[in-house]
Amino acid sequence: MPWLTLATLRARKGGFLGTFVALLFGSAVLSVCGILLESGLRSGVPPQRYAAADVVVSGRQQADMPVDGRGAPAPAPLKPTLVERVPVPAELAPEIRALKEVRAVVADIGVPAHVVGPDGAPLAGAGGTQSLGHNWSSTELGPFRLTAGHAPAGMTDVVLDADLAARADAVPGDRLSLTTDAGTERFRVSGIVALQSHDGPLRQPAVFFSDAFAESRSVHPGRVDSLGVLAAPGTSSDELADAVSTVLDGSDVSVRTGDDRAEAEFLDVAMSGPKLVLLAVSVAGNIFLVTIFVVSSTLSLAVGHRRRELALLRAVGAAPRQVRRMVTAEALAVALAGGVLGWPVGVLVVRWIGGRLAEHGFVPFDFAPVYGALPAVGAVVVTVLTAYLAALTAARRATRIRPTEALGEAAVEPAGLGRWRAATGAALVLGSAALFAVGLNRSDDFAALVGLANSLVLTVVIAAAVLGPLVSRASMRIVGPALRTSRVTGHLAAANNSSQVRRLAGAVTPLVLAVSFAATVIFAESTSQHTAREQREAGLVADHVLTSPVKVPPGVVEELRGEEGVRAVTGLVTSSVVGVAVGSGSGQAVPLSAQGLDPKALPETVDLDLRRGEFGRLGPDTVALSTTASSRLGLDVGETAQLRLGDGTLVTPRVVAVYDRGLGFADLTFDRAVLSAHTTTGMDDSVLVRADAEARDDVRKALVQLVEKHPSLQIADRISFNLRMQEQQAYAWVNYLITGLIIAYSGVTVVNAQVMNTMVRRREFALLRLSGITSHQVMRMVTWESAAVAVIGVGLGTLAAFPALSLIALALTGSVMPTVSPLAYLSIAGGTAGLAALGAFLPARLLLLRRPIHAIGSRE
Repeated sequence: MPWLTLATLRARKGGFLGTFVALLFGSAVLSVCGILLESGLRSGVPPQRYAAADVVVSGRQQADMPVDGRGAPAPAPLKPTLVERVPVPAELAPEIRALKEVRAVVADIGVPAHVVGPDGAPLAGAGGTQSLGHNWSSTELGPFRLTAGHAPAGMTDVVLDADLAARADAVPGDRLSLTTDAGTERFRVSGIVALQSHDGPLRQPAVFFSDAFAESRSVHPGRVDSLGVLAAPGTSSDELADAVSTVLDGSDVSVRTGDDRAEAEFLDVAMSGPKLVLLAVSVAGNIFLVTIFVVSSTLSLAVGHRRRELALLRAVGAAPRQVRRMVTAEALAVALAGGVLGWPVGVLVVRWIGGRLAEHGFVPFDFAPVYGALPAVGAVVVTVLTAYLAALTAARRATRIRPTEALGEAAVEPAGLGRWRAATGAALVLGSAALFAVGLNRSDDFAALVGLANSLVLTVVIAAAVLGPLVSRASMRIVGPALRTSRVTGHLAAANNSSQVRRLAGAVTPLVLAVSFAATVIFAESTSQHTAREQREAGLVADHVLTSPVKVPPGVVEELRGEEGVRAVTGLVTSSVVGVAVGSGSGQAVPLSAQGLDPKALPETVDLDLRRGEFGRLGPDTVALSTTASSRLGLDVGETAQLRLGDGTLVTPRVVAVYDRGLGFADLTFDRAVLSAHTTTGMDDSVLVRADAEARDDVRKALVQLVEKHPSLQIADRISFNLRMQEQQAYAWVNYLITGLIIAYSGVTVVNAQVMNTMVRRREFALLRLSGITSHQVMRMVTWESAAVAVIGVGLGTLAAFPALSLIALALTGSVMPTVSPLAYLSIAGGTAGLAALGAFLPARLLLLRRPIHAIGSRE
């Protein structure tokens, strides 16, 4: 029946528009996930300081830990990312140098060093990147050339890159201040260098010290940031890489060539790829399910509007197989067009998202998405297959009726649900109740509660869709009396919605999806942030906090310890670790936040709300866990944890304490000296100071003098510190952004469903007007109908979100009541209700522009 399919498509352009819109945006959303996934795997930047190195040997920036119950390791892109630079043992250099394919091996030793500008603030590069110090011999890897002055000869000499020197207004012979791990120091500019074959500023400003200085200030003695390998004459990069990989077989390092060398040079590039992959994979599952849900609902609605037409085909002799083939062929044609055109829409969305991700530090400032063919083909294929399966399902009922009953069946909307649909709905309701009951019984298992909550909201929404007609009929029994307070238009609206419950369900379901997803995401995050803020406000007992945009030198703590009136002082080091869960989650890799504090000063500066154990036993081989981390790892006081620190070091500390305020501070607490030794810089993120009650003014004066000595330092009070901690929560914003795609897609579906439902009512509107109802009264009737749709949709969406939010609140606060902002809830409810009204009002107004005598004779 190809000719009939083409004829139907030409004749029903408007009818297929709603299906096309759903499929187009579905393809666009899937394309976004595909592009982000491919960008995480392939996106990068060219190397700069390592441009002349044929091969670069660097540490692996991913935790090599099992991630499933069988202990099998994950594929490389899915392994948890290590947040600190993983150093390379310097002892590997002689092994590499002995290869005949090697001309030279050059070590790159990183040294924290930030040039202090005239205003006392560190001079940052493009995108806010901070400068990094290196040993002079590493300039061979650029290669760099001296444009003025000479190489650093003494321990107080420094060489700047040309752009940094220009911004610092420095020339050879000048003296300038640098913030290092020893504090603010004065150096003499001995020279200025430029990178050959590169115009413009470096991606990361570079400062070069003498080799002796760099080795003496290395954060990781005996280890280096990377080893640059130069090939012997006649040896290609690939040949050299094979030889180096062979000799280093068994060593926990990465051998990089080409643009992959940039991942060894720039830590943010090495971290962004795996983060994007994990983000895309985690979001893609939900987006895929929502796409199936939306497309199925839209096609079901579209086919339902054509019951009379399909019934007539059955009456004149069309076989069920022929009707199914026609419906599926129409869906495939529309899906192919929507899938192909959805790709450029997805590209535009990714370009906007990329900028926002960079602004919040989730990806590098110069992140460039990769637009390959595979995500485009994948989005089209998934869209077409989804439409095909949805069309088959939607056509089944229309083709099961007997030809002799076809016209009668089409004239009146069928009552009730089919046997299988009712059974499926009942199973989903029971499954939702079971998930919620399991969640309530596992209130001490944070990971299980969050996982159950994510599954629960989808299950409840799908159950509401499957049982849509029954739910809509029950809802109208509640809403109907309010509509009938309006004698004419309200009565008509109530009668329409009560008799056309399938149409009402088709309009309500997208609202339920939009409201439930928006409420779950927004209020789960608000509950988390509110709890974290409360924990920080209650837990921070220090009087003053010293911070810096470029870390705080560890010597600052020692200077303050000698000040009179200082009751306690400790540096605060933050990082991330990866742990292995035991028990029911055996083998699961669990990323966790970590902090390091001086155990002696911890009780005087931070109150973590100790639940079990004691902080006094915190030391080199021990760790304290938050209640959340204890739940996720399956560990308690006295048990041994298996952790990979931020630089990849494997440790097995014994748990000595469990505390409650992990959300406001960190999941794990270490001895400051232990955690600091495994960070990239070895410096503190901030310094917490507790003063004697009678000496607070004197301590404040001492801090002001300290800031004058170290211009990069800043004094913050408790409120400022809490605000700073909140601003650093980039992941919360990313969660809003990506999940916003689902909410936006749901919002489009709300409008789409209302438009489709309204556009098929031209003859109904014409008949009402011919019977004496005015256009104004018709619009009032539509208003009442839209109000009913909005009230039912928002109400059901709220009910669908509440069980999941209760489980999340239970995991975070111990209470089943989430933190809900009235303004945010009104925005969600008002926004979705407004979309529903817009989708009904505009097409209704257009239909009423036509004279009723002409509209009554138009085709359905």
